[in-house]
Formats: sequence, C-alpha cells, structure tokens
Amino acid sequence: MMARGKLTDEVRTFIVQSLACFDAPSVVVAAVKREFGETVKPQAVEAYDPTKRAGRALSQRWRTIFEATRKEFLEDTSKIAISHRAVRLRALQRMADKAEGMGNLPLAAQLNEQAAKECGDAYTNRRQISGPGGGAVQIVATTMTAKEAADAYASTLNGD
Repeated sequence: MMARGKLTDEVRTFIVQSLACFDAPSVVVAAVKREFGETVKPQAVEAYDPTKRAGRALSQRWRTIFEATRKEFLEDTSKIAISHRAVRLRALQRMADKAEGMGNLPLAAQLNEQAAKECGDAYTNRRQISGPGGGAVQIVATTMTAKEAADAYASTLNGD
C-alpha cells in the first residue's frame, strides 16, 4: 500500500485526469492497480478531486491539470467511442447476434428496434418539421372570441 506522498507524478497525473473525466474513485483505484500495479485507497484517490471536500487542499499544480482535463473532456466527445453512431451500431449488432444465438428472440428484437431508432435519428436533437410534400409548414392565424375558444376546447375534451 503506497501512501499518498509516495505516489509517482505519473500515477498522480493519472488519478487527477481520471477524476476530471468523472471516473468514480473506486474505478480509479482499479485502474491504478491495473495500469501501474499500485494499491491506493479510494479515500486517497478522492483527495485529488478539487470538487470534493477531501480535495479542498489540493495544490494548484494538480488543480490546473484537473481543470484543463475536465474542460477538454467536456468539449471534445470525439475521443469517447460510444459517442459515434457507427460504434453504437456495431455494439448493438454484436449484442443482437449473441441474443439471437442464445435463442433470446425478444431481446434480439428489442436490440433491432433500438438499432432502427439509432439509424432514424431517434437519439439526436435533430428534427425536421415540414409541410405537405416537404415544403414549408403553413401557419394560419385565426381570431376567435373567448367564448368560441372555450367552446372549441370543451369539444376536444368531449371527443366531439
């Protein structure tokens, strides 16, 4: 077990950058063990997160690295594989193939539906609104009295 002061700068940088990318301390502990063979406690890892109470005394050096990493992480999703449609579709294909191979047809059907939604932009903010034949939406303004509006509303409630 390494004490916080005995970690190399390489390990510390790894911890700070992992936390800046919103990895949980327990995830960082496992990654440090896997990548560097070092054993650290989650509490020691949390001390490198300036957004947490445990990291309030973190030096400016590590705060600067944390803030720069977090800024880049939030601004650049291109490095996150699952942010790309092709990666998501490949993963769905693997899962659908496995589900079908295991005879789990309801799951395979659900995954196929999810892939269809992915291809049809169901998971994006892009929406195309158009009128008949793809033209502009026609907007017609009408005026009515308050009584006419109340009657029209009431008729929709009554199913008229």
